[in-house]
Amino acid sequence: ARTTSPPESRVVPSFGSLFRDLGNDFRRLPSRETAWILGAAGGLGLAVQRQDRRVTREATQSLALDRMFEAGEVVGGGVAQVGTAFATYALGRVAKSPRTAAVGADLVRAQILNAVLTQGVKLSVGRTRPDGSRFSFPSGHTSSSFATAAVLQRHFGWRAGVPAYGLAAYIAGSRLQENKHYLSDVVFGAAIGIVAGRTVTIGRGQATFAVAPLAAPGGAGVSFTWVGRQ
Repeated sequence: ARTTSPPESRVVPSFGSLFRDLGNDFRRLPSRETAWILGAAGGLGLAVQRQDRRVTREATQSLALDRMFEAGEVVGGGVAQVGTAFATYALGRVAKSPRTAAVGADLVRAQILNAVLTQGVKLSVGRTRPDGSRFSFPSGHTSSSFATAAVLQRHFGWRAGVPAYGLAAYIAGSRLQENKHYLSDVVFGAAIGIVAGRTVTIGRGQATFAVAPLAAPGGAGVSFTWVGRQ
């Protein structure tokens, strides 16, 4: 995905602009980059699907992982992710900080766009969770946390992006350990989150990278290949 850095706005975005800009986000959503990211994740999800039950079972039975991932459900939940987004935007408004408000506005719009995409797929697929409850595919905790990570990376670069994506991966792992999702659920959830975060931040940042599926003996993954700056 190629992006360029526009001049930083000196105007604090209004509350109404969140919804006006959201309409533009939905119009920008269909793109070659979106198709590539979701296509790669879909292929990867199919590749790991045979291992879904085994991976979740092993994660659930690990006492060490239970202690390690205990905070993931709360940190990745809608209250934390959406609440942090609105709090960032509100702080920017109160402090009259255009940059803080802009980051918050992008976080809010990314969470709204992500929720629409995630819930739409959940309702369409209707996959049963490992614990027997409904709507497993894709993982909402994973998608929302990756949406946040994508926004932070686009605004602040990889110094913020690496820990943000690390936290998102931790949240994704917690969904397996809590017996709420399968591996393919979190893989596709991560892709949806990245798409949402990328879409609302088109025109921000200078990172140029390619997303591609990565196959390895006995497993698979997604690679982010750095190809320079514009």
